[in-house]
Amino acid sequence: MINLAEYLSPQERAALQQKSNWKAAWEVAHTWLWIAAAFTLVAVFPNPLTVILAMFILGGKQLACAIIMHDAGHFGLFKSKQLNDWVGKWLGAYPIMNDLLSYRTYHITHHLTTGTADDPDISLTKGYPTTAWSMTRKIGRDLAGATGIKNQLGLLMMHLGYLKYSGSKKLEKLRVADRTPQQFLAMAWKKLHGMVLTQLVLFTILWLTGHPELYLLWIVSLLTTYNFSLRIRSMAEHSMLDPTDDFRNTRTTYANWWEQILFAPHHVNYHVEHHAYMFMPCWQLPRAHRAMADHHDDMELQPGYDRVLQLAATG
Repeated sequence: MINLAEYLSPQERAALQQKSNWKAAWEVAHTWLWIAAAFTLVAVFPNPLTVILAMFILGGKQLACAIIMHDAGHFGLFKSKQLNDWVGKWLGAYPIMNDLLSYRTYHITHHLTTGTADDPDISLTKGYPTTAWSMTRKIGRDLAGATGIKNQLGLLMMHLGYLKYSGSKKLEKLRVADRTPQQFLAMAWKKLHGMVLTQLVLFTILWLTGHPELYLLWIVSLLTTYNFSLRIRSMAEHSMLDPTDDFRNTRTTYANWWEQILFAPHHVNYHVEHHAYMFMPCWQLPRAHRAMADHHDDMELQPGYDRVLQLAATG
């Protein structure tokens, strides 16, 4: 693990760990304001171009919901753990049909085993570099919905207890032969009621505005553009790297404004810094980056996501 004491004073480290309820609230509000703007764009200017644009915005902001879940999983948003978990569930995980508590338990293993054979996320990031044709097929499957349908079915099987929770392609079946119908229903209610209620609330809000059909944009984006954004984000963070070097088993990628919309919400592109201290609030990551870069020229950095895509498609 990277030792921040080598680069930051105790006072600097303490400052970087400070949470702010106001800043956390703004990070979450920023994502949901973008979501509202995407729906409004299509409602006011309904045409194929705005629908496509809104789908990419929504896919990027569904990724932002995943990052809200991720940051809440690290207890990195609000000072109150109860508020942190409530927001992480209802404004992060549930809207994208995921579960904060299952994710938190799973994700900590990724931090402890980054890039190694024991990393549970290794299947998401191995296989690069690949050929340009292979990359085109992967992105094509994402945008056509094939990846999303498979992922959502897998998540449903995990929530219902048929598969062990995982964010990777590696699936493990769970024993269910001796489970009673009552136990099945209890698990289904426990895992799914928040997700179903969140979808109903979103649909109701759109219905009350006079545009219930816009809910289809949310579902279609969840099956298509979200998976495209998720692929590029995952590839940038951990693909084509050295698992034996803490400064090179994770990548920080500079992001311009549109890359922040699609691939790098909530400063997640500062990923070396996040792995250096996983409980640091996301708004502190740029500051941590400046401090670490001043002392270490060995960090894995790339100037943009286009450059990462070039590296990944040169096989």
